[in-house]
Amino acid sequence: MKRKDNKGRVLKTGESQRKDLIYQYRYTDCRGKRQTVYAATLQELRQKEKEIQKQVDDGIDYEAGQITVIELLEKYISLKKGVRYNTQVGYNFVLNLVKKEDFGYRKISTIKVSDAKQWFAKLQKDGRGYSTITSVRGVVKPAFQMAYDEDAVRKNPFVFKLTDAVVNDSVSRVALTEEQLAVWMDFIKNDSTYSKYYDEFVVLLETGMRVSEFCGLTRRDLDFKNRRIRVDHQLVRERGGTYYVEDTKIACGCRFLPMTEEVYQSLKKMRECRPKVKNEPMVDDVPVLLCWIRTAIPRWHSTLKTRCAGR
Repeated sequence: MKRKDNKGRVLKTGESQRKDLIYQYRYTDCRGKRQTVYAATLQELRQKEKEIQKQVDDGIDYEAGQITVIELLEKYISLKKGVRYNTQVGYNFVLNLVKKEDFGYRKISTIKVSDAKQWFAKLQKDGRGYSTITSVRGVVKPAFQMAYDEDAVRKNPFVFKLTDAVVNDSVSRVALTEEQLAVWMDFIKNDSTYSKYYDEFVVLLETGMRVSEFCGLTRRDLDFKNRRIRVDHQLVRERGGTYYVEDTKIACGCRFLPMTEEVYQSLKKMRECRPKVKNEPMVDDVPVLLCWIRTAIPRWHSTLKTRCAGR
């Protein structure tokens, strides 16, 4: 005898109606697991059945596609082990941004390419810069690729040129000219606040080292005899104030840099002027020359750009 609902309508195989009058449909997904979906009306249930059957026929995992964008990002980020501190900070920034967006609460199976483009356009309209949107895309795109690889979505909706959705309004960085550099260094040399950092600036500008690489230099990295500097690690500071040493950002970042005469003389001055200490400061068992570094150095960039711009 065929089952019927409370209105006398014949129910199909897998369909049933609970005592609270909620309809449910049980089926086997593409992975062979039993799943159940629910609906308030029979019409709504059968619409879901059509969608499920289409996805099952195409090898798509309907249930996996029911998670939200936020849940997908949380899963993707949780699988990223051993990432650098700054990379983790970037992941958390994107996740927190998405949590503030209605887009983040949509089911991933409902996201189309047009939806992704419209969301990026909205972010830019809301005042998000091109670089920020690029960072967001750098997380959501691989997250959706993971969902696609796991048959949770039919396609990755974020596979498109970013400039098809938003305007690239970022400002390209322009290197200082020789004349500008001379003006800048003259300012540093004669300014009452920054003159004490003159030699550090000489080393950074002449070698092109990152501030973190410069701050991580140790005695063994400085070869005054052959006039060269070894760079194979950097000193990183977390927001809480904790320091640690890690390898350079990329493998090719490990390198030897020549000491020009200006760099050689500045390093010698810095070595002669460094405070006398009984024991070298240690970070991760590495004797980092922190006593060379004044606490203001990590904040040079923003401060000096502002000061020099007005001169």
